[in-house]
Amino acid sequence: MNFVDAHIVTPGPYRATKLWNEVTKLFRAGMPLRKHRLHLRFYGNCFTASAATDWLHDLLRNNCNFGPEVTRHQTLQLLRKFLKNHVIEDVKGRWGSEDLEEDGRLYRFPSTSPVKPVPSASSSTKKRKSTLKEKEALFKFRSSRIFGKESQENVDPLTQEVPADSSPREEVHRRELTEDDILDIWRTITLTHLQKTLGLSSLEDVLNPFEVNSCYIAYNMTNVNKHGVVTLEDKTDDLPHWVLSAMKCLANWPKYDLNQPSYPGFERDVFKTVSDYFVNLPQPLLTYEYYELFVNVLGLLQPQLEQVAIEALQLCTLLIPPVRRRKLQLLMRMISRMSQNVDMPRLHSALGTRTLMVHTFSRCVLCCEEEMDLDELLATRLVSFLLDHHQEILQVPVYLQNAVQDHIAYLRKVQVTYPGADAASALPTYSFCRQISAQEFEEQKLTISQTAIAELLESLIKNKTMAVKEKKKKLAQFRKEYPDIYSCRFPSTESEAQLFADKPKIKPPMLLHIKKTKAFSVHN
Repeated sequence: MNFVDAHIVTPGPYRATKLWNEVTKLFRAGMPLRKHRLHLRFYGNCFTASAATDWLHDLLRNNCNFGPEVTRHQTLQLLRKFLKNHVIEDVKGRWGSEDLEEDGRLYRFPSTSPVKPVPSASSSTKKRKSTLKEKEALFKFRSSRIFGKESQENVDPLTQEVPADSSPREEVHRRELTEDDILDIWRTITLTHLQKTLGLSSLEDVLNPFEVNSCYIAYNMTNVNKHGVVTLEDKTDDLPHWVLSAMKCLANWPKYDLNQPSYPGFERDVFKTVSDYFVNLPQPLLTYEYYELFVNVLGLLQPQLEQVAIEALQLCTLLIPPVRRRKLQLLMRMISRMSQNVDMPRLHSALGTRTLMVHTFSRCVLCCEEEMDLDELLATRLVSFLLDHHQEILQVPVYLQNAVQDHIAYLRKVQVTYPGADAASALPTYSFCRQISAQEFEEQKLTISQTAIAELLESLIKNKTMAVKEKKKKLAQFRKEYPDIYSCRFPSTESEAQLFADKPKIKPPMLLHIKKTKAFSVHN
């Protein structure tokens, strides 16, 4: 079956609405129409509900925005929403309900456009506008100019150290940072990495950065066991013992506790115990406030962007409360083992184990507080990807931990005392950057750190005293930590190889001359 070409709906505000419009336009443009007979009367340019289910199901399964996990039941539900929203109508012009079954009843497309209006960028900005106080808070740890003009000229821009031949310094004072200061660093660096990964000009279109709880980020990064699973200090919020026991039973099937009962259908009862607990949670594990954020990450779920999507989900899942992150980790570990267990008995008469896992727990992981038309399809897409990559996504990102530690170390050593300075100058100093406009705020968010890192790479390349082997090792480390900056400097393998290109081997002129002389000797 040939489908109308679809395009990838990339991250940005109101992505769910854009996806709805994409699907409705593809369905309207590609669904085959023909003449049908109903009660001795012919109707032209229409289709049956069963034919629409077949065609739309194939469309969704082959569409890069949804994927092969879409079921016929979900397709039928979407058709019902099409009827309710007047994307389609019956041949007598009726619509507005969800009374559609997979049968031979006839439907057609109305003359009116089914496209939903997407709010403009201006209304999006109006919906959430940052205050200057919040912007100051977000950037209060930017490097401040605490030295005099003469001293600044002698400070290395990358190492923040004074060269040996400059004026001797007396002492470097460690800067005291409060717990709140460190938590703000966690939030700022995490959100900066997230914005860069999503490729958005601002995160305010998909979440409120100033409502992000920095305590959650720090806790999720630092309180983990050897498997990377969050450990809780307060056990009262953890999974109930009976749920955890049931999950262990399913994850290790058939090697479960011999004291547990065993009877035909026992595994189905255990699975129902687990699924009932998660289905009845008052809020999805990824929380309502981050629905739009995770829907935008779905725009990265393309083969060529798989690693980018994994990194984005790594950062996004750090924002949720530790209790929910722990439950998500344990749930994904369980369903992953169940899906790969060939000894697991069939738990559903019509669905395989993997499909059952995805569709049972999708809305427990992601859903909108106000029901959206594509809620279930988007949640299925996300959980399917989580199932395949949960070990990478839910592990602690080491590069983020290193970035935070390096920034904290830098802030603690920027205070320098020179000979002859008074005692007051030796005290720790807290300085904040000047108040900036919204435009300056947007422009400076990424440029300063990116420029410094690029300069560091350039100094490494131009270092003529470093051994080739050592330089290759450091460049490999740089490529791993900062792949985007590295690829900008070396856009191709040829440009990288040119840095270490061997000199061509040329025969010494003297030897060449001797050879020619022998060939034309007068003695021959």
